[in-house]
Amino acid sequence: MDLDVFVTAHRAEWDRLEQLLGRGRKLTGEEADELVALYQRTSTHLSLVQSSAPDPMLTGRLTQLVARARATVTGTRRAGWRDAALFFTVGFPAAVYRSRRWWIPTALLSTALGVLIGWWIATHPEVQGAIAAPEQLKELTKPGGEYETYYSSNPAGSFAAQVWTNNAQAAAMCLVLGVFLGIPVLWILFLNMANLGVGLGLMASAGRLDVFLGLILPHGLLELTAVFVAAGTGLRLGWTVIDPGPRTRRTALAEQGRAALGMAIGLAVVLFVSGLIEGFVTPSGLPTWARITIGVVAEAAFLIYVFVLGRRAARAGELGDVEAADRTATLPTAA
Repeated sequence: MDLDVFVTAHRAEWDRLEQLLGRGRKLTGEEADELVALYQRTSTHLSLVQSSAPDPMLTGRLTQLVARARATVTGTRRAGWRDAALFFTVGFPAAVYRSRRWWIPTALLSTALGVLIGWWIATHPEVQGAIAAPEQLKELTKPGGEYETYYSSNPAGSFAAQVWTNNAQAAAMCLVLGVFLGIPVLWILFLNMANLGVGLGLMASAGRLDVFLGLILPHGLLELTAVFVAAGTGLRLGWTVIDPGPRTRRTALAEQGRAALGMAIGLAVVLFVSGLIEGFVTPSGLPTWARITIGVVAEAAFLIYVFVLGRRAARAGELGDVEAADRTATLPTAA
């Protein structure tokens, strides 16, 4: 494409679009129709320039024009309570449901790894000896030891806040670092499962597995599910880098990245609930069966939320992305 000829042929349209955008008064109906038509043509022009004859100055001018025109055509919209309600009843559960083929296998494989590590430690005294001295292991696993007092080591409120912060950071890291082909996500998962496996194995070797499960299950079911969802979403984002499918890699990553950002907000709320359980229920004087029941109910409520509301929203076409009007315009690509 001859860039000089192209500019000469279309400069008048760009100038006219800029003139319409610079009007201080409200446009007439005829001018508004003209602005929309010029916006659409300029979007196509920008796509042609980017794909056939990229010129920094021309691309910059057309990009600015398209952005201004789009803002004028679509208008500005402020987020409100309705948006928050739609996010938590439609967008977030749909995003979690749509990514189920990633986080469910992640959950199953990670849990199996944690159990395997726990079995290995419980059945191999030499491995236990490599973790800590016998006296230290006894202090960890004895009645009233560190494993039991950990959950009541700080006031419930501050402990819940600390747990929520730590877990939210781990989930956010899974979501953000997934773009690096998912490799950091696998490492974060391994560290989490290794920590779980060590506690599982040491308490089992001391004959106190029931106590350990009574402490970990009330909050751990929901907490680990949130981490698995974050990890699965991060792995999906990493795979999008490798295989974006029929879309361009930029478009695919933008879509998955926006969904991951929304997922981070939703999972922060889920982890807040698990943090409350860990801070107030796990160390409470309730019977073990009552504490575990609370954890099972919280986990069941989340799964119902995802597989009922989420499936319904996904079947209705919800992607878990922001609304179409709030997305960057997708420009046509020259053949």
